[in-house]
Amino acid sequence: MERLQGIAVSPGVAIGEALVVDNEGFRIPRRFLPRDAVDDELERLGRALKAAEAEVEHNRQQVAEQLGDDYAAIFSAHLQMIRDRHLREELDEMIRTRHYSAEYSVSRALRRYAKVFQSLEGQAMAERATDVFDIEKRILRNLLGMRREELAHVISPVLVLAHNLTPSETANLNPRFVLGFVTETGGPGSHTAIVAEGMGIPAVVGVGSFLTDVSGGDTAIIDGDQGQIILRPDEETLARYRHEVEEQRTLAVKLETLRELPAETADGVQIQLLGNIEFPGEVEQCKQRGTDGIGLYRTEFLYLGQDEDPTEESHYEAYLEVAQAMEGKPVVMRTLDLGADKMRTLPDPEDERNPFLGLRSIRLALRHRDLFRTQLRAILRASVLGNIRVMFPLVSTLLELRQAKMVLADAMEDLEEAGITFDRDIKVGMMVEVPSAILMMDHFVEEVDFFSIGTNDLIQYCLAVDRSNKDVANLYTGADPAVIRMIAMALDAANQHQVPISLCGQMSGNPQYTMLLIGLGLRSFSATPAAVPEVKRVCRSVTIEQCEQVSRHVRSLDNARDIRTYLKEELSKVFPELP
Repeated sequence: MERLQGIAVSPGVAIGEALVVDNEGFRIPRRFLPRDAVDDELERLGRALKAAEAEVEHNRQQVAEQLGDDYAAIFSAHLQMIRDRHLREELDEMIRTRHYSAEYSVSRALRRYAKVFQSLEGQAMAERATDVFDIEKRILRNLLGMRREELAHVISPVLVLAHNLTPSETANLNPRFVLGFVTETGGPGSHTAIVAEGMGIPAVVGVGSFLTDVSGGDTAIIDGDQGQIILRPDEETLARYRHEVEEQRTLAVKLETLRELPAETADGVQIQLLGNIEFPGEVEQCKQRGTDGIGLYRTEFLYLGQDEDPTEESHYEAYLEVAQAMEGKPVVMRTLDLGADKMRTLPDPEDERNPFLGLRSIRLALRHRDLFRTQLRAILRASVLGNIRVMFPLVSTLLELRQAKMVLADAMEDLEEAGITFDRDIKVGMMVEVPSAILMMDHFVEEVDFFSIGTNDLIQYCLAVDRSNKDVANLYTGADPAVIRMIAMALDAANQHQVPISLCGQMSGNPQYTMLLIGLGLRSFSATPAAVPEVKRVCRSVTIEQCEQVSRHVRSLDNARDIRTYLKEELSKVFPELP
């Protein structure tokens, strides 16, 4: 058994077989064989080894002819290993006596060899480990052929273990079969983490190199609460986590009873609970959990991985689907929130050394106004068929906001001239996610109809921490006193001027922060649908006075560690069932 520590980004526990995905997208489709398939499997292995041997020999000859025998020696070493009698005997034994598939046998044996080389000192030994991985991939290519599968096509329950997953890859995972995932890279607040939380599947990122320690088909446990992955757990550990999974199911059933009840505090103060969604299909999850509307509709999915810009019609259809499904409840649509580095249809930035400080979000939209106007026209067209609001992301100056509103006015004028109806009084808001916006809140309150605090970026910009960098992930936390002061400043300014304000970052869906945020003056939360029941449970268990006492104590503390400890203790008093 091996226990590895990473960063918890989506809560819950998942137990299952590992699906290991390397940078080439390999997966091992099955682990065990029926008894009558052993002979066929041995033949299949033999064919794959011969094919791999022929490929290596061909490469060896080519390199020898062009560069000489010294350079071809590496392929000679590969040939020796593929032909090694002991390796073949070990693989045959796994298939004959353990009924392992050829793929699993090859992966398990060669990864064990590679790990031995990695444990030895010296650069030469590390290079031998690389050679072993190269051989493993070559044999797997010949075994799997066209059976290599996209993650979106997984049809059996698995835990995905990968070096990294892009947000679009994560979004394409089927929660019915992908029970959870772990990556070697990444940090809290990354878009991949946000998507995982939105899908409600346990996820851990930033574990560091570990894929060489596991083969596809191995049993693993993902602990999304503690940020751990346990490889090849023993029976005692398995039993304990299975009990925990059962407790989580029991809690989910209890929370289900709250769906039709309002999210009001024990002393009768109404709290608004909205949902964050990434895709139109997530609306149903919001309705099932009794949200009061959509507080954040991320529209980036229309752009990611596309070779062409989305048309006005494709925008309109996606927005209309959500607006109509919410049946008159508010839907806040955030305009494009991507960097130029993520847009295939735009030229690569010439000097984008730090995309988080570069051409992204509202800056990108204002640079490419035709693209921006297309999206705004579609939002406006859909606005007459639902309760739609529009929100601009990453606004850092008054000039940016005014320019964005001018483009919106231009889009309205276009539609008027074309005789197309729209909601002329559509509510316009902005994200509060950079310190400059908070410091200028007394001016912004005169310019917008509502605010939404985006804590994922606010933490990043407040603390100067790259939220996708695992090396500084320990510094990225909403419990930092500076972040809490920033949130308090924004809430105070908006509430003083009676401008509605919500909070839509990951802090909003973490029940650990619920009492603190209510105590600071927040009355509108926007969270992933899966997080709504737990937040509602906390809201209904506390009074405003309790929450204000919590916030006063938190603001007297001077470090994130003490704040986290205190908030966990307070949460356990009102919600002891929560792990």
